Parts: sequence; structure tokens; C-alpha cells
Amino acid sequence: MKYGKAAKTLTTLAALALALTPAPAARAEKGCSNATLKGNYADQDTGTIVGVGPFAGVNVDSFDGHGKLTISGISSLNGSVSPGVSTGTYKVNPDCTGIYTVQDSFGDTFDAFFVIGDDGNELRIVITDAGTVINCVARKQFPEHHD
Repeated sequence: MKYGKAAKTLTTLAALALALTPAPAARAEKGCSNATLKGNYADQDTGTIVGVGPFAGVNVDSFDGHGKLTISGISSLNGSVSPGVSTGTYKVNPDCTGIYTVQDSFGDTFDAFFVIGDDGNELRIVITDAGTVINCVARKQFPEHHD
């Protein structure tokens, strides 16, 4: 009889512990903010600018954690290679999506939509300006490890 009561108590405690343990998705429920993006991300871009030609680039995207962004790197547009720096602002939504707008040194403005993944260590980006088909993947250069 004692064994049955002890087993029932252990089962109840195990069920209670399991119910109180946060699910793996709990972090996503916590949400994101501008502070989620802080530091440097290595960014690779590929795509096409309609009527001009293929586009490729690599950049360092630097986020300040407060909504300011600097992108510096090199790109190739239809075979013409040039370095560049763009500065602008970004906004992260609680669902870990966001937008940014940057202006390059020539005065051209670019808009993008992004999704934050891998606990803030990765961005999936698409340029949203008409006439562009550019996709980007950015990974944090030196991610913090939480061991």
C-alpha cells in the first residue's frame, strides 16, 4: 500500500514539474525589440535589379540595439563592383519581424523586411523596393554563447 501511495505522489510531482517547465517556444513568446539586434552581422546578398542586371554583395550590418543601422561592404551590380556605406534606421516588432530603411553614399534609399532567427543570431532579409529581387542572409559575426 505504501508503494502505491509513494508512486502516486511521485507521478503527481513529475506531472506538476512538467507542467511548470517552460516550453522551448517560450522565448519566442517573450518577443523581440530593437535591443534584440545589437552588434555586427555578416551579410550576403544575391538577386537582380530589374532592367539593370544581377546583384551580389557582402556587408557588415552593424545594429546599435536602439534603432540605428550602418551597412558597409562591397557589391557587384551587373559586373560593376563598388564599395559602399549605408546608414539608416530599423524597427523590430514583438513577433521578431522588422523593417529597415537605409540611404547609401549616392543618396539612394533602400527598404527591407526581415525576420530574426536563431535566438537573434540570424536575419533573413528581402529588399522591398519595386524593381528589386534581392534576398539576404545575415549571421552574427561573434555570437554570444550561453553555456
